Amino acid sequence: QVQLVESGGGLVQPGGSLRLSCAASGSIFSINTMGWYRQAPGKQRELVARITHGGSTNYADSVKGRFTISRDNAKNTVYLQMNSLKPEDTAVYYCNIEVISALLQPTPYWGQGTQVTVSS
Repeated sequence: QVQLVESGGGLVQPGGSLRLSCAASGSIFSINTMGWYRQAPGKQRELVARITHGGSTNYADSVKGRFTISRDNAKNTVYLQMNSLKPEDTAVYYCNIEVISALLQPTPYWGQGTQVTVSS
């Protein structure tokens, strides 16, 4: 079994910054892609950013130039640095990782979600 623990959400003023973390633990042989998604009230969950094991990244157009995703493979942790936050970034943010088990089977896991609120 794999556990994901997210942290770093909160309330911030427009223009401010937050850093989200998501640490994975448990039966992990390796991790492929790690990513962050978000879901605002009344909207579908959407991809924010993701990063491959090798470090290749892609971002939603709405966050390019403001958000940076990174990972620490030794710690099985993915981060999302969010700068120049806007009210429209308000959402619950979820991490998502693809874990490879000792049997080389890939399985996706979701974090519990962390609330990010951007408001003055």
